[in-house]
Amino acid sequence: MKLRQKILLLAVAPLAVAMLGIALAVRYQATALARHERALVEAAYLQSKEMELRHYVELAQSAIAPMIESGRNDAATRQAAMEALARLDYGPDGYFFLYDLQGRNLMHPRQPELVGQDLWLLRDPQGALTIQQLITAAKGGGGAVRYLWKKPSSRQLAPKLGYVVAVPAWNWMLGTGIYLDDVEQTLRQLDARAETDIRETMAWIGVIAGISILLVAASGLALNVSEHREADAKLHQLARRVVQSQEEERARLSRELHDGISQLLVSVKLVLEAAANRIRLAPTEGASVAPVLGMALNRLDSVFNEVRRVARNLRPALLDDLGLFAALQHLAREMQAGSSLTIDVTQSGPPRELADEQATALFRIAQEALTNVERHAHASRVDVMLEFGETATRLTVRDNGTGFDVARMQLDPRRGIGLRNLRERMAALDGRFDLYSSPAGTWLTASLPARQADARPARLPISDISQS
Repeated sequence: MKLRQKILLLAVAPLAVAMLGIALAVRYQATALARHERALVEAAYLQSKEMELRHYVELAQSAIAPMIESGRNDAATRQAAMEALARLDYGPDGYFFLYDLQGRNLMHPRQPELVGQDLWLLRDPQGALTIQQLITAAKGGGGAVRYLWKKPSSRQLAPKLGYVVAVPAWNWMLGTGIYLDDVEQTLRQLDARAETDIRETMAWIGVIAGISILLVAASGLALNVSEHREADAKLHQLARRVVQSQEEERARLSRELHDGISQLLVSVKLVLEAAANRIRLAPTEGASVAPVLGMALNRLDSVFNEVRRVARNLRPALLDDLGLFAALQHLAREMQAGSSLTIDVTQSGPPRELADEQATALFRIAQEALTNVERHAHASRVDVMLEFGETATRLTVRDNGTGFDVARMQLDPRRGIGLRNLRERMAALDGRFDLYSSPAGTWLTASLPARQADARPARLPISDISQS
């Protein structure tokens, strides 16, 4: 997986996890709120119905109160009271019922078949003793009881809320009730509506999460495209710079070959032709030819020296023969010979032989840095320090020039290509490149990690060889 894809995944994954956590928290809170709302609605509804049933029972009590207060307890008076209660109803399923306190049914307007039956041991499908619960509540001063009973309009068992009171003078239990199946249906509708709202909320959260992830992905894609374009632009700049550098190097070699070696060879050719003419015109005067041949030999020596100089500029032989420090010393001497710079090259730490690519990279960095100092820094002194540490080999180039704006140089795609090349050269070798510049001067540091193969002793510089 590429780095950009990993970064995009690191951006999207926490967002997705956060949205999932929010969705779960919202669903949990919404479900808890719906349950709480359902309980409140049910409690409020039952409380209002209980109050309503109590008023109905009080109304029935007031209807038979004159008969009870008359003091008569005969069958005719009781029958009249029962008929009066039977005539009281409120809707198809609203009626009053009578039991004695031993569980025998005395009056039931909707189920006359129960009249006269002993229902003390009657149990509902859940095993509860229905009539005993009602009688217990009546004896306790009256109250509401929830139980299951057959609904007259549907002939089906349904949950019912009953309210009963005792009539001690006649050993009666008077009660009425309402069926709760409508309430259960209303509560189920409330639950369904709450579940629908929760699903809609989850859908909205999912839509928002999807849009957010798409926005993050689109932003990452736009950033990726922008970085690709910038990288392509830098690559094109680098390619042009490489081609330009190659052409400049070829032009320099062409000039050096034409202005130096070619002219010297032409001069040698002319001298040899002059010597050949003398010998042809005066074969016996060989002594006069000797100085001309000596001049030709001297000029051939100059040709050889010029060839060596060009070869050293391409790749110094000292770097391969005597090591990096000697090559840096030779580079400093050549730079000082053609400029007003004072270049001091020092070494610290126990020296070791570097890998070819490491030595070449550090040498090229020093060469580029000294060339930049000579051209742009307006400096008078440069210190080049080569440090062999336990974990790294560090090259430092410090000058006392005027400095420059490093950040601006790096942001400008048309400038700073040399510095970017140095950074990329070090990055390719797992090294580190640091650059600091101020009006007091510029400080450049290139560091490469030490390798196991670097533990061999370094080649001695020229001065040490001559002393030994």
